[in-house]
Amino acid sequence: MSVPNRKRIDFNCDLGEGCGDDAAILPYVSSANIACGGHAGDDATMRATLRLCREHGVAIGAHPGYEDREHFGRRVLPLDRDEIGMLILSQLARLAAIAADEGLRLSHVKPHGALYNLAADDRIVADAIVGSVAAFDPKLAVFGLSGSELTAAAEAAGLRAVHEVFAERGYGPNGRLLPRGTPGAVLETLEQAVAQVHSLVTRGEVVCADGSRLPLRADTLCLHGDRADAPEFARAVRAALEADGIRILATDAA
Repeated sequence: MSVPNRKRIDFNCDLGEGCGDDAAILPYVSSANIACGGHAGDDATMRATLRLCREHGVAIGAHPGYEDREHFGRRVLPLDRDEIGMLILSQLARLAAIAADEGLRLSHVKPHGALYNLAADDRIVADAIVGSVAAFDPKLAVFGLSGSELTAAAEAAGLRAVHEVFAERGYGPNGRLLPRGTPGAVLETLEQAVAQVHSLVTRGEVVCADGSRLPLRADTLCLHGDRADAPEFARAVRAALEADGIRILATDAA
């Protein structure tokens, strides 16, 4: 599979989670995924993050997750399809209402943590998420792991599917992220992250943990905002992209 060099990419970050320096990250990204009160966030943090996004001209997305703050939404909860659908709808509505009050609108939805990873392989979960997004606002894009069931479900439903890759997470040869806590799951150095970004964006492939090379579609590039060095990573990744001649634009930007 040949993937042509890109001239632009969206650069997104998970924000409003109460554990990172959002103000220091936002100048470098084009899209933000804002925690909606499930795994993290509340009305005050949502409003503050929305205002920062407006200040920096950053596209706004919802980042709904399992209502499990103790584990930061990073463990799977035993919810059925209807329960997942309601979880997505309620968190979307909460963020959208605050955004409207600020004169802003959402552009996309990206599930968080364990829900995101489960939707990558479980079509029932993916369809539940997509169904709720479509019911809430079919103009919203769906961010999902590149080549996953979530992007396939969005495409099948006629929504805009945005294939996401990661700057500082390790990949297995199946194209899935390595589970946190396993060797290589998180890229610790700027050099590792910049090398992975260069490969993903300019060659359309990632070097997996076993050394194999895997083609991946890259519409948007994610950096996790909860890491302590996220501002430094954001600045370095943006500089590396610009050095490669890549324009950084939100997915719905002209």
